[in-house]
Amino acid sequence: MDKDASRITHHASLSLKAPAKINWFLHVLGLRDDGYHEIHSLMQKIALYDVLTFSPSDDLTVETEAPIPMEQNLVYKAAMLLRGASGVKGGARIILQKDIPAGAGLGGGSSDAAATLAGLNELWSVKFPREKLCALAAQLGSDVPFFLHGALSVAQGRGEKLTPFRSRKTVPILLIKPPFPVSTAWAYGEMKRTGWYTERLKLTNKAGKDNNIEFLISSIERTGFGEAAGIIANDLESVTVKSFPVIADIKKKLIEEGAVISLMSGSGPTVFGVFHSLGDAGKASKAFKGCWTAVVNTITD
Repeated sequence: MDKDASRITHHASLSLKAPAKINWFLHVLGLRDDGYHEIHSLMQKIALYDVLTFSPSDDLTVETEAPIPMEQNLVYKAAMLLRGASGVKGGARIILQKDIPAGAGLGGGSSDAAATLAGLNELWSVKFPREKLCALAAQLGSDVPFFLHGALSVAQGRGEKLTPFRSRKTVPILLIKPPFPVSTAWAYGEMKRTGWYTERLKLTNKAGKDNNIEFLISSIERTGFGEAAGIIANDLESVTVKSFPVIADIKKKLIEEGAVISLMSGSGPTVFGVFHSLGDAGKASKAFKGCWTAVVNTITD
């Protein structure tokens, strides 16, 4: 994990903060031979966190209020994967405090898995390098390796090929999640079922080069999008909105409430709006009764 993951050690325990993320763009370029979709995305961590605490134990347990069987929790799967790869015989008591909503398109489960790999790598003194942890992370989910890197990266392949970029200035964000989850597997499954594919490599034409990515990042940090606004798009929206049209309504309402730009994150249903200040974002949040909301900054390196 990088510097945004704070470490607190006490009586041989270790705590890590696992941040959420948003996608500044997400383009799906086609279906791969391995069944995954080829993507191109710019992802950034945001200041919304789960907290994981790791303590030595004879057994391997995960304690959380999240309503999911332990064996299905990505935290448990990550711990078992690292223990198997390292040959560690001991266990750990892992306490997971969830503040990132599940099924939201914000990468909470993936971030928790990455924090687990990093935390147990330290607790168990495994000392795997980041490259080894990233290889394990890719076995858990396409977004998991991203959370072992810096705050801002372009993701390619199925999400595991990462190119880091520098982020210099925080951006105020308002997150709006309607009261239902959306499964990433469902969204991609719908894309596959309906035969949806990007007709052209949009992003290669618009923002594929590093200097164009730098231009986009600069535009984001100025909250003055101009020509860059056309690059900020999420191909999964066209699939998800068909089943959940309220997402389009939220996008529109965010603009009406003063957002400079609005977009669905990941497979949704969370929509984020960019504002000029946290105060403006906070005022706008009052217009979304019945939805989960959060006012956050992006994270910088």
